[in-house]
This record gives sequence, C-alpha cells and structure tokens, in this order.
Amino acid sequence: MGNVYDQARLFKRKYPGSLAFRLKKHASVIERHLNPGEKPNFVFIGQKNSGAFEWFSSCVVCVTDRRILIGKKRILWGYFLSAITPDLYNDMQIYQGLLWGNVTIDTVKEEIVISNVSKKGLDEIETRISEFMMEEKKKYRGQDD
Repeated sequence: MGNVYDQARLFKRKYPGSLAFRLKKHASVIERHLNPGEKPNFVFIGQKNSGAFEWFSSCVVCVTDRRILIGKKRILWGYFLSAITPDLYNDMQIYQGLLWGNVTIDTVKEEIVISNVSKKGLDEIETRISEFMMEEKKKYRGQDD
C-alpha cells in the first residue's frame, strides 16, 4: 500500500477520535486515481455524510498538489470518488460539536460534508485545505489575465 494509506494511518494515530473504518480499501481508491506526478500532501479521515450517527460511510480525504480527492470503497463491489479542483472550490465551513466536528466543502455544484472528525484535528484540516486553495486560486487567477 502506498503513501495515502500511510498518511491516513498517521492521522488516525495522531487524532484517534476520528471515526473511520477500512482505511486501506478507501485509500486504494484514491491511489488508483492519482495522476502521474501527483503527490498526496495531506490526508484525513471521516464519514462522508451529514449525520453524526451514520457510522457506515467512512472515507479518506486526500489533498494533493493539484486537487482534493475523496475516496470511498463500497462493501461488496465498486467505489465512489469525488474530485474537487481549485476552480470549482467555493468555501469551507468547520463545525465543532461536543464529540466530533464536521468539515463542509462547498463547491460550484454541491456541498460535501465530512463528519465524525476528531475535534483536535479540525484546526490542522482547515489550515491545510485553506493554504492549498489560496495558493492554487492565485495560479488560476493568473491564467485568466
């Protein structure tokens, strides 16, 4: 298994309050869809849903040097993959509850909610995604001129 799974395990070890299962399977979906030369910079785990009590929607979220990938392997066959490129990214909201937090990524077409994330990991997640998107948005603005 590659770098995505190692970073997901590291996040789980660093912030053990995050709920996610089958990390190796979810990480393999992302690794399958990494483009040549694309490197994962930051990986975190959670549940791709909006409810705090829906515990069977584990996913792995990977911030690469080009985009954000969200991978989720289905139980029997198939998988789901969401890709967010900087030009489609609008905004992000962080919610901290009593036990867990939520990360809501607003794109042009939809809102993606990653729930059941450790409260202690929310600061790092917000910083990493915000810094990446601010740098990438500058590149896209430069192309429009």
